[in-house]
Amino acid sequence: MRILHTSDWHLGQNFFSKSRKAEHQAFIDWLLQKVGEHKVDAVLIAGDVFDTGTPPSYARELYHSFIVEMSRSNCQLLILGGNHDSVSTLNETKELLAYLDTQVIAGVSEDLPSQIITLKNREGEAGAIVCAIPFIRPRDVLRSQAGESIQAKQQALGDAIQAHYHQLHQLAIAEQKRHDKPIPIIATGHLTALGVKLSESVRDIYVGSLEAFPAQTFPPVDYIALGHIHRPQIVAKSAHIRYSGSPIPLSFDELKTQKSVFLVDFADGALKQVTPLLIPRFQAMQVLKGNLNAIEEQLNVSYPQNSVDNPKVSTNDSNKPAANVDNPDISTTDNSKPAVTWLSIEVETDDYLTDLQQRIQSLCQGLPVEILQLRRARADRRAGIEQIEQETLNELSVEDIFERRLALETFEGQEAEQRRDRIRQLYSGIVSEVAEQNGQEIST
Repeated sequence: MRILHTSDWHLGQNFFSKSRKAEHQAFIDWLLQKVGEHKVDAVLIAGDVFDTGTPPSYARELYHSFIVEMSRSNCQLLILGGNHDSVSTLNETKELLAYLDTQVIAGVSEDLPSQIITLKNREGEAGAIVCAIPFIRPRDVLRSQAGESIQAKQQALGDAIQAHYHQLHQLAIAEQKRHDKPIPIIATGHLTALGVKLSESVRDIYVGSLEAFPAQTFPPVDYIALGHIHRPQIVAKSAHIRYSGSPIPLSFDELKTQKSVFLVDFADGALKQVTPLLIPRFQAMQVLKGNLNAIEEQLNVSYPQNSVDNPKVSTNDSNKPAANVDNPDISTTDNSKPAVTWLSIEVETDDYLTDLQQRIQSLCQGLPVEILQLRRARADRRAGIEQIEQETLNELSVEDIFERRLALETFEGQEAEQRRDRIRQLYSGIVSEVAEQNGQEIST
């Protein structure tokens, strides 16, 4: 039995106002090719098929056209809902897609046996039993109790998620015993397991409750296919517990990560091997860091054929060495015209330049690039709040300290601003709880 494990497609993502439609279509075409090339028996998508609960029409079209093409490949498809997915949206076509050999588990069901899926190989024989667990919302498995502390809520949610996994595991074992040959058991999940590496594009999923799920509390199954974390990785040094990661970079800080999907092979009812299939970069992206001179040098290195005809303005900045560059392979749309590279630029400068954007635009003039993100280095962002150093803690309220610390971070774009608001809400709840426990009143 061979499955292909993938997750976190985020169809419909709006990336600094840019559509990812072309990248997602290229990935889907690549994936369909690999399914046929490697004779995959089943594809498993571990959550976050869409980027929002109300995906644009083109994202739905990509989703449904992919499923139609999959149905022609004699390969099963199992789709799990993630924290970005709307249960109702995924359920809209669930029954129809079942006729195309596609199973959709959008959310946790009270009918637990419905989350036990038997996958078949290309010969039509049972090849694996899946505990098909999507993103678990607290309300799915837990009833909130009045007066509970945050720690108690965390513990209760963790216990409830663990219980859900083990209940399904017992049902899978019962199903396994009905077969006259050994069949592996697979579990899925869309959550944060302890000890993983995050990226900027991963949003909090259990705000104010469970932050991460201990890997040792997963049931003893043959393979655990996880989603939510965008970097492919092994969890807790256990080769059978893996995040496949997202197929395309969903934030600039993911550029250093090689994107992949996993081919998972089973033999004699047990895990045999896991093979990563490396995904090509379908959109050229680059991160530039340093002062203005360093950024100009990096642009000249990346685009030497354009540097002669590209007028630059004098930067009058100090000759600091280049800080950090991520150089992607620049793809081309034809043999003569290079594709446009999306840039993220972080500028280090001793002076607070009011014309920074104009200077950067001038440096990039005539180059096949588009600046999607421009920001100052953190050291420069501190300049506007240096007066904090002259104040003592006695002069500041807890809210002042929190807000000034928050000001050191960058929250650019609607998603980041929403995350900032969630952080504020979480902090406010913690302060209120501490005050209540100590019998104090915290002024706001």
